[in-house]
Amino acid sequence: MKRNTLPFAALFLALVLFAVQSTVTETAKAASVPAPSFSGKTIDGKPFSSSSLKGKGYIVNFFATWCPPCRAEIPDMVEIQKKYEKQGFTFVGMAVNETGPKVQSFIKSKGINYPVLMATQELIQTFNGYKVGGISGIPTSFVVDVSGQLIGVIVGPRSLEQFEQIVNAALNSKAVKSSASK
Repeated sequence: MKRNTLPFAALFLALVLFAVQSTVTETAKAASVPAPSFSGKTIDGKPFSSSSLKGKGYIVNFFATWCPPCRAEIPDMVEIQKKYEKQGFTFVGMAVNETGPKVQSFIKSKGINYPVLMATQELIQTFNGYKVGGISGIPTSFVVDVSGQLIGVIVGPRSLEQFEQIVNAALNSKAVKSSASK
């Protein structure tokens, strides 16, 4: 019995094209704009505010523990955090559609070394206005440079090398370019 592999090949190609398309970096509203102000509590109950990030480059990363692309990029984010924290950079995780205990367990198992907040509807709404169409998938990351400007919105996961380029741009107050999504 001969199998027709054409439907499987077409499905595979469609998934690859979707993955490539979702790695495009878009500049926030075509130019850098002031980053959104936000506040909340970290997963361990400590108050957290974007005002504590003044003078730092940072990436606000919306993720979920059940999201395979999110899970895949977290080890690289942990490594980047270790490498660039002393230079004034941090990630801020925003756990979407999660429970506190599950996120706490996930943070511990993955060695996450940056603040993580539960993504409330208010936090999601705050960031929705900074991306055309709002946050429509995860991971979605908002890149802020040291001058407090939102310089890019990234949909889809990134590699260690891509994160390094993006972090260096944020620390050097340069706009994130689409070349960061090679």
